Amino acid sequence: MEKTRIAVIGGTGFERFFKNAEQLRLGTPYGIAPTVSMGKIGDKEVMFLPRHGPDHSVPPHRINYKANIYALRKAGVERIFAVNAVGAINRDFKPGDIVVPHDFVDFTKLRSTTFYDEAPVTHIDVSKPYCPEIRRQLIDDGKKTGLPVRDKAVLVCTEGPRFETPAEIEMFRRLDFDIVGMTGTTEAVLARELEMCYANVCFVSNMAAGIQEKLTPLEVSEISNRITPRMQQLLIETIKALPVKRKGNCPCAHALRNSRFQ
Repeated sequence: MEKTRIAVIGGTGFERFFKNAEQLRLGTPYGIAPTVSMGKIGDKEVMFLPRHGPDHSVPPHRINYKANIYALRKAGVERIFAVNAVGAINRDFKPGDIVVPHDFVDFTKLRSTTFYDEAPVTHIDVSKPYCPEIRRQLIDDGKKTGLPVRDKAVLVCTEGPRFETPAEIEMFRRLDFDIVGMTGTTEAVLARELEMCYANVCFVSNMAAGIQEKLTPLEVSEISNRITPRMQQLLIETIKALPVKRKGNCPCAHALRNSRFQ
């Protein structure tokens, strides 16, 4: 059977997905990506890339996002599931919640967020910034497995590596944002530019600054250790359920159509 080429990008607390998997290093024009693990879920071949490296040694503002996304595309990947730890701005959200965001706002400052710095000038459409096909499958399978999946949220991405200030979080709250993280938008844009399907599945690791008294990486790690098995199960069920071929009904596969000034 023909196999779908799928990748999972793991974030904080999600540095490993397969055991005893084949390891692969991929070079790109933008540098070498972290070691990728190769495994199978059902009848599908799946790659796993640890966003921060296997030992969580790369901070969010220093991740080579272009190398990571380009390497996966070079390997034939068409769909990306990205796991992100986030803080809750919306007080209805609680640590341990699983969130599938539907939109984002980018507050990063220093990152290269496009493959198209030269002519032809390219403007991709991000009216639906996350793949609706993958999002729907994640949400449906989350409900089937009894997980508390929140199916709508606006993710705001900050530069890092520091956590946000209470004043920043209050600003984001007044702008009606729901969750905050440091990695969830750059990958989405780069993947869309290479016509790859991409969606985030986030877990709330803490309430954002000003909502709780202080934030520490230890707290994030403790929540991630508790939620990781449930996240893994959700990803496994969703990947199994995806059709072998993309249906082409999402905006991702044809993102470059009519996007360039010739």
